[in-house]
Amino acid sequence: MNKTAVHLLMLEKLEIDLDVLQRAAQTAYEAATHAENIAENKYDTLGLEASYLATGQARRVEEIRQSLKNCQAMTLAPYSAAQGIQVGALVNLEAENGSGQWLFLAPDAAGLKLNHDGHTVTVITPRSPLGAALLGKQLDDEVQINVGGAVQTFSVCEID
Repeated sequence: MNKTAVHLLMLEKLEIDLDVLQRAAQTAYEAATHAENIAENKYDTLGLEASYLATGQARRVEEIRQSLKNCQAMTLAPYSAAQGIQVGALVNLEAENGSGQWLFLAPDAAGLKLNHDGHTVTVITPRSPLGAALLGKQLDDEVQINVGGAVQTFSVCEID
C-alpha cells in the first residue's frame, strides 16, 4: 500500500463528491425559488421544504469544500519511529479476531471509504476515538478503544 496514492485517491473522491453536491444544491435552490413553489395557502409547504433542503445542501457543500481544503494542505511525511503514527499515516490494524483493516489518518473527511490495491481504506481523523488512540503508536503496539462499553483491542501491523 502506498499512502501517496491513497492521499490522491481521497482528494479525487472529495472533488467528485463536491461536484455532485454542488449540482444537487443548485437544483434544490432552483426548486426553492421556482414560481410554481410559491405557497398558495398556509398548508402549501413545498417551497418551504425545498428551501430547507437547499440550506442543508449548501451547508454540506461547505463541509466538503473545507474537508478538501484541509486534506490538500496535509503534508505526507515519511513514517518516523521517533514520532510514531501521525496525521498522514496509512495504518494496517489487526483485531483480536484476526480481521484486518486499513486506515488513513487525515485531518478531515472521516468515514470516507476508498478502494486501493484491492483493499478498502477508511479515512479517520484524530478526533475519533481510534484516531486519537493511534497517535504516537509504533509498529506492533496494541491500541484499545471503548466502543459501547466493550473494549476492543487492535495490533498495529503495518505503517506507511
